[in-house]
Amino acid sequence: MIKTALMSAIMLALGSTASVAIADESLGKQDGVFAQFSRHIGQQIESDKIAFSKASGCTNWFYRQEKRKAAPSDAQAIHFDPVLQPPSQEDCLRLYPGGLDAVRQDFHRAQTSLSVSLTFYEYALVGDRDDDARYSREELRDLFQSLALTYDPMHSPTIHAAALTERFDTWYRARNLESVMNGMGQLYEKGYRATAADRAELDRVTK
Repeated sequence: MIKTALMSAIMLALGSTASVAIADESLGKQDGVFAQFSRHIGQQIESDKIAFSKASGCTNWFYRQEKRKAAPSDAQAIHFDPVLQPPSQEDCLRLYPGGLDAVRQDFHRAQTSLSVSLTFYEYALVGDRDDDARYSREELRDLFQSLALTYDPMHSPTIHAAALTERFDTWYRARNLESVMNGMGQLYEKGYRATAADRAELDRVTK
């Protein structure tokens, strides 16, 4: 009896330890949701910056050909310091055979796309309330609710990250800036705020 009771106690202790380890591992893997989500948006931002830089440079070039001193005022709506070489005359003529009308259309499209990806990136940063580069269960729940997604705490971090990136892709393709702003507003209603660390990160990605 004593031996049986002792074995039972050992098995119970081992089971509890394993459960705690699994829980800790699962919680630790929540780091991956923030990392995957923010990295996915960041990659799109880099692509958008390239497209915007080309469209902006060629817009200026075509305007100069029309003997105008500068591009329209809305060309300054997004600020970042492009590290790419400005597009050449050959690039602009090849990319925009339709001339000024074509480049203006592409400029506005590139500008809107970059606005959506940057705003969504800010949203992802704001959702990490305590700036620890991970989403807690509470933060994930709030993120999902603000994006009109169903949150299931039993799902793996991989599934959570996939749901968030899919929502980004869908709204990005539709250039649905309004819904992103509405989601941000819902987070702010719950007390979330853009922190100094968030603003520093946004400054970094816009350069």
